[in-house]
Amino acid sequence: MRFILFSILLFLQISVFSQLRDSVYVKTEIFNIVYSEKLQQPKWVEYNVICHDGKISRKGLDFYPIKGIVTSTNEDYENNIYDKGHLAPAADFNCNQDYLKQTFSYLNCVLQHERLNRGVWRLLESRERELSKQYKVSVEIRINYSKNSKVLSTGATVPDSFTKTIMYNNKKEKYFFKNEEPKSSDPNLYRVN
Repeated sequence: MRFILFSILLFLQISVFSQLRDSVYVKTEIFNIVYSEKLQQPKWVEYNVICHDGKISRKGLDFYPIKGIVTSTNEDYENNIYDKGHLAPAADFNCNQDYLKQTFSYLNCVLQHERLNRGVWRLLESRERELSKQYKVSVEIRINYSKNSKVLSTGATVPDSFTKTIMYNNKKEKYFFKNEEPKSSDPNLYRVN
């Protein structure tokens, strides 16, 4: 009887997993994203910096799921070294309450090493806003995975690395970060072009 019950549960789990989509394209007012339900993580995002000096408060905001898309959940970020890293940064959209709230979608949330998220990554986001005072700034982030990517017991896959490209005034700055504690807080040391 236990074998039959185990077999049924295994079949249901395999059936659900096989129905998960690898790439779901979503266009919002503030960012475009490709999300993987299988990884429960984003694969790619692009956005334009809208606010370089917004003042809308984040108080009371928390990440929320999107109906119809299987995403990571709060449990994926508990008791580990990974932050709920915004890809399209909240500070780039905090001049409008609706825009700010959209950045808190789990579509825009990635398992990012806490020291990376709070350190050099944050400094590079500040650079985006600084540049946007003079230029239109577009950003593209590729989230990189491999067959060896860590999968949490909760089901979400931890990215191996991030490639971030900042475009402004006919220039491109490209940066590469492993998803680990950075060795330096100088963004220029991660620049690859």
